[in-house]
Amino acid sequence: MDVGGYVAVGFEAVREAFAQNFATRSEVGAACAVYRGGQLVVDVWGGVADPKDGRPWDRDTLALVYSTTKGVTAICAHHLAQRGGLDLDAPVVRYWPEFGVGGKDTTTVRDLLAHRAGVPTLEPRMGRQQALEWDPPVAALAAQSPLWEPGTAHGYHAVTFGWLVGEVIRRASGRSVGAYLAEEVAGPLGLDLWIGLPASEESRVARLVAPAPLSVSRGDLEALTDAERARLRALADPDSLLQRALNPTDPPFSFNRPDLHAAQLPAANGIGTARSLARLYAATLGEVDGFRVLDAQAVAGATSECSAGLDRVLGVETRFGSGFFLSSAFSPMMGHGSFGHSGAGGSLAFADPETGVGFAYVMNQMQQGLAADPRPAALVSALRHALTSAG
Repeated sequence: MDVGGYVAVGFEAVREAFAQNFATRSEVGAACAVYRGGQLVVDVWGGVADPKDGRPWDRDTLALVYSTTKGVTAICAHHLAQRGGLDLDAPVVRYWPEFGVGGKDTTTVRDLLAHRAGVPTLEPRMGRQQALEWDPPVAALAAQSPLWEPGTAHGYHAVTFGWLVGEVIRRASGRSVGAYLAEEVAGPLGLDLWIGLPASEESRVARLVAPAPLSVSRGDLEALTDAERARLRALADPDSLLQRALNPTDPPFSFNRPDLHAAQLPAANGIGTARSLARLYAATLGEVDGFRVLDAQAVAGATSECSAGLDRVLGVETRFGSGFFLSSAFSPMMGHGSFGHSGAGGSLAFADPETGVGFAYVMNQMQQGLAADPRPAALVSALRHALTSAG
């Protein structure tokens, strides 16, 4: 399979791993980019962007990245806080007074970022079109009582994270997350990255390909731990807390629809290139073409561990900073200090302060699971080898 793009000398192993994903891991269309020390050292793409019409994946193909969006939203929140427009340790009600009902009055902005707010679902589920209008889900979340006392435990707010953090950004800055991203971050950095895609860019979006149905043999099932079997049951039960968090609407969101691309779901519908995501994360570590999005103090605050241990929604051990996955068995990245976010189906973007790397991988062939996809894992392994070889 031909791989388009560029790799700097010493990073050829990343291109080789990228090509191998097509040969052995059922890749359809994808891109990978790496910045190191503020410089682009890997920018590769290949395959098919739309299997229905055969459109090839090219340099400007855009991908919807599901929960990798959460890291982008978190960067916007920390950028606003860095400028003095938001206090992350203030109660949410300082910015959003209506949120304080039902025992949520002491919830802090950082609780929202760290998945500790106790409102990982919409109760009851909301119609899909209504949920795309912003105000209805935001009002519903403000009126809900939490499933646990805010700040005392954590559970993955798979979709509600975006409405919660996004509404605080909107109240504090007077702008939606999408507008804040475009004006304060993506514009200065020259990113092809949106939360709320302009209609003019829709033709560039890759078509997502659904994963194969999950199939577990009797032998495999018997080999699982009790916790793993419980998680499989939760995935199969549409009324489980996990499924209600992943699918808060009825019918569920359809992520190939232009109306969903145009809406703002700051937890789940970011659309962009791997190059732009890697550039964004590189700009959290240092200047990229003269612009740094977060200073060292902001990064230290963002990546201080806030939540760790058993996740009440996912049913596995997770580890979060303020809006970011921190490196763990569930979300492996370059090293213990890495921070970023993966997305359903396989996308991944992160920064690694130790190596000065900003990394991103996007694709259209979805795989089962929320993290630990073998395709980005192979790319990160190749990158680690390249950096080690370079000394």
